[in-house]
Amino acid sequence: MTGLDLTPLLRSTLTQPEAVSAAIESMGATLGVSDVVLYVVDFGQTVLEPLGDHTAHNELPHAEEVASTMAGRAFLTQAPVTVERPEGIRLWVPVFEGSDRSGVLAVTLPDGDTERIAACETLGVLAGYLITVNGRVSDIFNLHRRRKAMTLAASMQWDLLPPLVFRSPPVTVAGVLEPAYEVGGDCFDYAINWPVLDIALMDSMGHGLDSAILAGLALGCYRHDRRHGRLLQGIHQELEATVRDHYGGREFVTGQLAQLNVETGELQWTNAGHPLPLHIRGGQVIGTLACPPTLPWGLGSAESRPTVAVASLEPGDSVLFYTDGAIEGKARSGGGFGLERLVDLVGQTASDQLTAEEIVRRIGRAVLEHHSERLDDDATLVIVQWAGAS
Repeated sequence: MTGLDLTPLLRSTLTQPEAVSAAIESMGATLGVSDVVLYVVDFGQTVLEPLGDHTAHNELPHAEEVASTMAGRAFLTQAPVTVERPEGIRLWVPVFEGSDRSGVLAVTLPDGDTERIAACETLGVLAGYLITVNGRVSDIFNLHRRRKAMTLAASMQWDLLPPLVFRSPPVTVAGVLEPAYEVGGDCFDYAINWPVLDIALMDSMGHGLDSAILAGLALGCYRHDRRHGRLLQGIHQELEATVRDHYGGREFVTGQLAQLNVETGELQWTNAGHPLPLHIRGGQVIGTLACPPTLPWGLGSAESRPTVAVASLEPGDSVLFYTDGAIEGKARSGGGFGLERLVDLVGQTASDQLTAEEIVRRIGRAVLEHHSERLDDDATLVIVQWAGAS
């Protein structure tokens, strides 16, 4: 079997999904595979949409449900899935860029040769990089991920976000926003500046366009000060001053700022009137991480001094940050999701040894289903898992 020569594709510019699909199909032909279909996951992470026009096929590929298909299993487990068929072995491999999963690549193999399967996995990684790189200069890939109309506020919020998943040997971060197509006000951010992982979670007052604009200001202020090397307390105070000065006390943002030393497990964090994060150990929620709160950003004063709380994580510990929309709000079932239900579900998913991204995805789906798919407030969850010093 011929090895993959990636240089031509890595040097190319393929701004159309048809071109990316054709390039991956061409590379697949050198591996002796056929019937190549490249899927991208939608913003709600419920459906895998085929890229390209696929005019060479007898019929157009169908979208694949994440929860109930072989393609979905490959996406959720981030591992190859195979099924024997009369024409050969149908294989689905994950498509991702860095740690962020973006879709699935499906191919048909003449046999179950492990070397060829491994090469197809590499092809899936390449597809992820092509989608991400070309998505920076084209809207086509973004539009393929939209299963339905997205509000202006939601579009603005998604443009603010980092990748939903980051994974390195000592630490993993995964986040989810619901309702994906209508979110407006919640946001999160992180950055690994070795040996410190910076994390921020924010919930802007209200919902919709005004809230999204406020979130953009708060997140921009946070990134600006973080990149200037300010200490956690200083970043917190500058956020307070910026929101207060711009809105004159009429608007506010709740949230938390945290820094995790990935070599020691020391977590420092501040709290601006936000629900306390959950501390997970051994597949169980063992409590919350307490921190005396300041007023929400925008409602305090120049004299406000946040407390910087300190916690020592043990290898294998996780911390779940969440906004109040995950536990509050009105539902047709008679009330909000509730903290007790959230704690139970976190324990169930964590004890199942699921990946961080699958834990928050399942919790986000459960919150949506509890509200009959109609949340009246954003629900954002961010989980940080510390494996121990690498």
